[in-house]
This record gives sequence, C-alpha cells and structure tokens, in this order.
Amino acid sequence: MRNLKIVLASTAAILAFTASAANAERGTDGDLKILFWQAVSTLNPYLSGGTKEVYGASMVIEPLARYDETGALVPMLAVDIPTVENGGVAADLKSITWKLKPDLKWSDGTPVTADDAIFTWKYCTAPDGGCAQAAYYEGVTNVEAVDASTIKVSFSEAKPYPYSAFVGAQSPIIQAAQFKDCMGAKAPECTSANFGPIGTGPFVVKEFKPNDVITFTANPNYRDPAKPAFASATLKGGGDAASAARAVLETGEYDYGWNMQVEPEILAQMVAAGKGKLVTAFGTQVERIDLNPYGVASSLGDKRSTKEAGPHPALSDPAVRKALSIAIDREIIDEAGYGEAGQPTCNILPAPDIYVSTNVDWCLKYDPDAANKMLEDAGWKMGSDGIREKNGVKLSFLYQTSTNSVRQGTQALVKDMWKQIGVDAELRNVSASVFFGGDPASPDTFQKFYADVQMYTNNFDGTDPEKYMAGWMCDKIPSPATGWQGENIVRYCNPEYDALVKKLGSTSKLEERAEISKQLNDMLSNDGAQIPLIHRGQVSSHSVTLEGVKMNAWDSELWNVADWSRKK
Repeated sequence: MRNLKIVLASTAAILAFTASAANAERGTDGDLKILFWQAVSTLNPYLSGGTKEVYGASMVIEPLARYDETGALVPMLAVDIPTVENGGVAADLKSITWKLKPDLKWSDGTPVTADDAIFTWKYCTAPDGGCAQAAYYEGVTNVEAVDASTIKVSFSEAKPYPYSAFVGAQSPIIQAAQFKDCMGAKAPECTSANFGPIGTGPFVVKEFKPNDVITFTANPNYRDPAKPAFASATLKGGGDAASAARAVLETGEYDYGWNMQVEPEILAQMVAAGKGKLVTAFGTQVERIDLNPYGVASSLGDKRSTKEAGPHPALSDPAVRKALSIAIDREIIDEAGYGEAGQPTCNILPAPDIYVSTNVDWCLKYDPDAANKMLEDAGWKMGSDGIREKNGVKLSFLYQTSTNSVRQGTQALVKDMWKQIGVDAELRNVSASVFFGGDPASPDTFQKFYADVQMYTNNFDGTDPEKYMAGWMCDKIPSPATGWQGENIVRYCNPEYDALVKKLGSTSKLEERAEISKQLNDMLSNDGAQIPLIHRGQVSSHSVTLEGVKMNAWDSELWNVADWSRKK
C-alpha cells in the first residue's frame, strides 16, 4: 500500500508538473503597455460607435468569428465558419447556424451558451435601447438555441452574406447573466457592467477609469492555457497623437500605440530613434466631413440636430453642399497630413477594389471658380464682409472635430479654401475621448452633432459592405429616443437608399452586390450627405521587442492580442 501511495504521489507530481509546463507561457512576459491617445470611455461597444471603445472591448469580449489581417473570416468562439457547403447556412439562405467551441467559459468560470447569443440580440434590438451597432442585426427575425452550444440566426428573407450578427469586433457576445437588468433605456445606467464586462477574451478588466486608464489581468479561464503571454495589460488614454508616437517610437515607454495620425515627416524622425516601428494597413477608413441636414441653433433646445428642428437653413441646399466639396483641394490636405498613408477620394466606400466606384470622381477636381458660380447661381450673394448670404442666412458654419494636430491642420486648410468662395468657418476641436465617447449627457459627442459640419474617420469590420452601408438608413439616425446612439451620424434619410440596402441584402451574386454597393456609395456622395476627403491607411506603432502583431484593417487592431509576446 505504501508503494502504491508513492506511485500515486509521484504520478500526481508529474501531472502537476505537466500542467504547470503547459501553462508556463501564460503571464511570463509581464505587463503589456498600450497607448490610445483617444481615451476609452466605455468597454461596451453597443453603447458607442467609437473605434477606441470597440478596440478596447475586443481584449475582453469576443464574437463568434472575426476577420484576420487578410480580411478572411476566422472562427473565434465558433468551431468553424458556417457555409452552404458544410450545412451551416440553409440552402434557402434564410438562416445560419453556429456551433460553439466545446467547454467555453466566461472569465468568471461559468459556461458560455447559446442563451448568451440570444440575449445579445435582444439587448441590441430592445426598444429605447439605442444600440450603436444595430446595423449588424438588420433583417434578423430570430436567434434561437438549437441546443446549449448551437445558435441559429434566422433572417426575414434570403441573406446571401449572412455574416453580420455576432461577427467582428463591433458585434461581440455579452454575458446574459451580467447584463440581464440592462435592457432598453436602462443600458447606459449599468456602469459596472459597461466598464467591466465579463468576457471570453484573453484579458479581464481589473480596474477601469473612464477617459483615462484600464488595467487588465490575464483571463484564468481563457480557452488556450498557454495564452496570453502577458500577465497583465495597461491601456492608457489621453494626450495627443504626437506624444503617443513618441512614447513608442522614441522613448520605448509603451509597447503599442494606436492611430498615429501625425504628420509623415515627424513620424519619420521618430522611427529613426530605433525603439519602435510603424505598421500600416489600408482598409476602408475615410476621413470625411459631415454636413448636418438639420437645424443646430442652441435656441432649438431638445430639437437641436433632429428632424424636429427642421431643415438646416443653408446646408439643406444641394448647391451649397456641392460647392463646399469642390472648393477643397484634397491633394494639399493629403500631402500635409497623410503622405503615403493617404489618398484623395470621393468615395465613402473606398475598398475592397471590387466595390470602388469611379462615378463620383467629380470631387477630385479642385475648382473654386465653379464653386463660386454655383453659389451665385443659387442666390447666395457675397456680402460686404466677404461672407455669402441669402434671405438673411449667412454661409457661416461651426466646424468641429476631435483634437489632433493633423485634423486641426486640415481644419485650417479647409477654412482658408472655403473663405475663397465666401464661406466662413468657426473652428472647434473637442477631446477625442469626449467626441467619440458616446456619453448621452455630453453636448460634445459626434453622435449629437451639435455643429453645422464635423470631421472624423470611420470604417467597418470585414470586406463585405452590406452592414456598413445599412448604417445610413433612416432608422439608424441618433436622437434623444435612442440615447443618441445610431450609426447614421450624418442624419441622411432617403427611402430610395433604404430600399437599395434591402435589395443588397437579398442579392447573392458578388458582381451584382458590388454594383449595388457602388450605387449606394454614389447616392451618399452625389446627395452631399458627406464630403469624403482622404482614404486613410491605418497607421499604428509598436516596440521592436513586441512580437506577434498582425496589423489588421478589417477588424480590431487588437484582434490577436492573445498571440502577442515579448521578444526574448
């Protein structure tokens, strides 16, 4: 018996050693230091359309599948990608069935089940919920549990591209148990859940200080026992793009810096220090100027920047919108602020190549003479102060954007260009943490759009634009009723556009989908919903000691943070 105890003890010791060895890589690389000069304000991407929130949350909560650095769909919580061929997508294209990986656990140790997906769908589509990512659930009529680990998503009609709900960093699954009391109008009130979601990702939120810093620890229940390599992560926010670039490229204080929107010549000087490198990927980012179609005078009160305010007294004129666009020299803006990381564009949808329209290139010709004539013919006469006016309304606009040297440089250039056609612009910049934060109580968010014009960039997950183009549908306009959430920041509303989006959703042939997507893009540009400026490459930076980074323009840049490690 004594020998049996020794054998059992020895076996236990060997098993313990083996288990320890299997976990040896997790947490051995210390703290991962990430810098977002646009600080994160929430870790619930359903309550913010800001990229920084989506990226920050992607370290914690995950979708069933996401896009890799090539734009290909890869499974995350799912076993594989459902297709018609493997039986996961119904032959009539009206449903898709996902299978969860076995033994998936939330970071609190409880099992992940199909019920969590059902809840997530109900959460984002709840009345008065104001879900910022509602376009991902467009056309979904039901989400049901075939069994505890099998999720069936049904659509109102055949959906040739069914990879929307629960796909990509903007549509992750949240834990039903944690958010069960946060439905509808109560969603923004659930501070502890929104600031510290329980997830399935490689990290767990330890402490969250909104608009400042987030500290994470490695998820003890992460499905790969050898990952993440880092025991903890710190995501610091604030400052500006230049200081963030310096902290990675020159001083080596941080491992990763997101969104290096810094003048190209300054970045080149920083890279020469040898502490870090730049990583760039071209996806679908377009720097654009929104033109508000509604009145924004403060005297309008709660009606401000809503349909109830009535049409904008100047920007509702198509001649004004088109004149503003052709009066901008995009080549100068690109040269001054983007260099090789940018390209002038007239398209809201700039990629992939199959979807790129050449029908709206009229905006690429800088033509202030034509802009002046256009305004003159529309009755906007030059005043003695050099500002055009009509019926007592002056072409004088509040032009806002986030605080950033490149954006302030662009503002100054555009202001000067518009001055040449009799248009005045009052420039305003707002801290990026606030501007993109989504706080329904703040008057300074890009969702509220309490300005005549505003500038920022945006993109979408993956390579298929259907869910992105759905973001300009009439029912996606932010308003007090939605807690100022919604993808349609520019408040564009055109029933013909909505009908075309629905047609896209039921079209299967890739070539036909591409043509419809181009038509949607052309409607946005020709109607003057927005003024596209620059097709931007995503530029970030990381330390020369950081390995495993795969720059991704199709999903969260932190999509594979579980695979990052410190060079030994």
